[in-house]
Amino acid sequence: MLTDVDLPAPGLLWPRWVTLAASLTGIGWSDVWYVDDEGAHYDDHGGTWARFALLDGARAVLFGYDREHSATADADPPIDLLTGAPSWLPWDALTPLAESDRLGFVVWHEQGRWSRVRYRDGVGDGLVEAVGAVLSGENAMGQLTEIIAEWGRHELDTPQERDEVRAASEQMLAAAVRGVISANEFERLLGRVPALDLKAALFAAGRGGVTAGTRPPRIPAGVRPTMRRVRRLSRGEHDRLIWAAMQDARELDRMRPPHTDELDALVAWMRESAVGTVMAYSDATSVSIQGREADQQLSRLLSALRRAEADPRHGSWLFLLVETTATDVRAERHYDSWPPWWPDDEGPWRSHLVEEMDARDPRWRPGWTRLLDPSVAYKESSTR
Repeated sequence: MLTDVDLPAPGLLWPRWVTLAASLTGIGWSDVWYVDDEGAHYDDHGGTWARFALLDGARAVLFGYDREHSATADADPPIDLLTGAPSWLPWDALTPLAESDRLGFVVWHEQGRWSRVRYRDGVGDGLVEAVGAVLSGENAMGQLTEIIAEWGRHELDTPQERDEVRAASEQMLAAAVRGVISANEFERLLGRVPALDLKAALFAAGRGGVTAGTRPPRIPAGVRPTMRRVRRLSRGEHDRLIWAAMQDARELDRMRPPHTDELDALVAWMRESAVGTVMAYSDATSVSIQGREADQQLSRLLSALRRAEADPRHGSWLFLLVETTATDVRAERHYDSWPPWWPDDEGPWRSHLVEEMDARDPRWRPGWTRLLDPSVAYKESSTR
């Protein structure tokens, strides 16, 4: 099901975007806000990105991902952002992003309105956080001020100069909307920044089609694929599927590991620390201890014991229960199954399980290993 989205018209979004891109390019930053043949881009080089493209027929598409606010990419249950999307979208770009959980929002403009897939209440897509700088004229002027003060390292010391920058920003944005930005606008706004490269700024503005005699680039209409992979299980659902299978599994018939000095060291620490029971999960890169705060010494002892007891064929245990008294020791190891004494909502990372199972001889891999395959979380779906 689709829903309308309240966004400025492409004819306003585009010149704001290009103005920011050209201004940053003019002071030496050409890879944050920028324009190329595929449209307008934003990349904070920290995981947040967006792309805005124009097409013939007054159509446009805006898509991207915010590393902190795109809950849609990891929603539980999953959200398919492309269900019901029009055939003219750039599917070649969108499909792999959706399959790899790197797509937080997709909105498209057609017949005078913006549309997108409807989400559940409370699920954020990160669009406003990613491209808020171009969603209003006020925001764009604020970003231009930041370009001077932060990116250009020019202190705006007086109210008069701040007013001048605001007026120059407003003039530049108005010229961009009319497609007539010139050297005068850049000099008035950015001339106070010593690093201004006027030629580079004008070239970027022309590439974006906001100087006299130029036009914005347009991408060709896309082709909807006949079939595509759609996530049917969220990452959380996939984890829970594996954990449930581990809880139902039985241990394969393997010999107990030989007694080691590392076990003696663990037992000695437990007795000295008056710790009667230790329940732990461990793999090659992590240790989790039930009911105890992080204890580096205990973690090191557990990791050392796991390495000492590892077998090159049947691998290493994943869960360990050790109980001690003054005279006795009991150790319970689980290589293939999830013990009843471990909480069912604190499971191991899937990637860590993959690493463990890949290191084992195939004969010593439990049946749930097949569920680790990423393809389990997807289904082939028709896009018609």
